[in-house]
Amino acid sequence: MATDKSFADFIVDQMQGAGGVTAKKMFGEYGLYKDGVIVALICDDKLFVKPTKAGEEFILKDDKVTLGAPYPGAKMYFHIKDRFEEREWISTLIKLSKNELGEVKPKRKKKK
Repeated sequence: MATDKSFADFIVDQMQGAGGVTAKKMFGEYGLYKDGVIVALICDDKLFVKPTKAGEEFILKDDKVTLGAPYPGAKMYFHIKDRFEEREWISTLIKLSKNELGEVKPKRKKKK
């Protein structure tokens, strides 16, 4: 089941406190980027944030966040069940995650 665009738009709006968050459609689902770095996925209308140490410490002991795979065969991500409705909380998680993930890596030039 593909993610509804209105859900993706809602999630991006909730994360605006983090600044620079955009969504890009990918195979019927969405990748969420902060300053060009992918920080989360939306699959089947569910939010999955890339796991980082800073993110783990921030969400420690939160029963509304579990580990889950956004699609079969994927690495485990933080599955954010409903805390995305708390703008400040989700924006902070995205900022912390992006800071740990670093900057956009430059693309390699193809060899001839």
